Amino acid sequence: MKEEKSRKRKRFKHVKSQNQHKPTPSNNATQIHKEPEPENPSSRRSQSHPLSLTSGEEALNYFKEDPSLFDMYHSGYQEQMSHWPEQPVNIIINWLKDRSSLVVADFGCGDARLAKNVKNKVFSFDLVSKDPSVIACDMSNVFIIDHILVFLADTLDASSVDVAVFCLSLMGTNFPSYLQEAHRVLKPNGWLLIAEVKSRFDPNTGGADPNKFSKAVTDLGFASMLKDFSNKMFILLYFRKKEKQSSKRKEIEWPELKPCLYKRR
Repeated sequence: MKEEKSRKRKRFKHVKSQNQHKPTPSNNATQIHKEPEPENPSSRRSQSHPLSLTSGEEALNYFKEDPSLFDMYHSGYQEQMSHWPEQPVNIIINWLKDRSSLVVADFGCGDARLAKNVKNKVFSFDLVSKDPSVIACDMSNVFIIDHILVFLADTLDASSVDVAVFCLSLMGTNFPSYLQEAHRVLKPNGWLLIAEVKSRFDPNTGGADPNKFSKAVTDLGFASMLKDFSNKMFILLYFRKKEKQSSKRKEIEWPELKPCLYKRR
């Protein structure tokens, strides 16, 4: 009996000795041994393949092949926008609230936030449709869909809308063709509203000269009404389609727009 008690005491001492060498859990342990979080694919995709480096047709085909990439792109885009103190789309929404009778074409509408927050009739266009109200298309050739006649598509009529909006959506290398299409669908005296990232129009950092850009737009057949540089994140440009258009079309010198690369955080 004495020998058995002695063996038990020895085993207890051995176990106690082992436990003394085991690290005790602490609040910092999970931080030290925590696996690094995987990189957000939307951030990587938006940096390695920005829409501003492809044409509208190429981007349309790109997202048709894999629609999930559109979701990744927009999630990265929305994440960056969430850090802005003010959203340009909200300024445009407020501008339209006093002009609710105007028909709007929203080029590059994203989740159709503009259409959902105004009383205006809005045609919403983007490369991919994630909402029944959004028409997926190349913005150099916008069209409407007749939901009654078995989704029959037809080109949006010339001189049929009062306002064309580009809210952070001049992303394609062929962006001048987007503006040409906006000119086609706008009525005489119709409004063209452009909101863009400020750095894209800062010549000191490789951006386009805003005056040269405005001149190109006016050469297309618009009159410059207002340039708003008051926000530190984006600029707002307001144009109106000239009532009398020149019959002579001169070649327009469009400045190159700086690619819009979203920063990783």
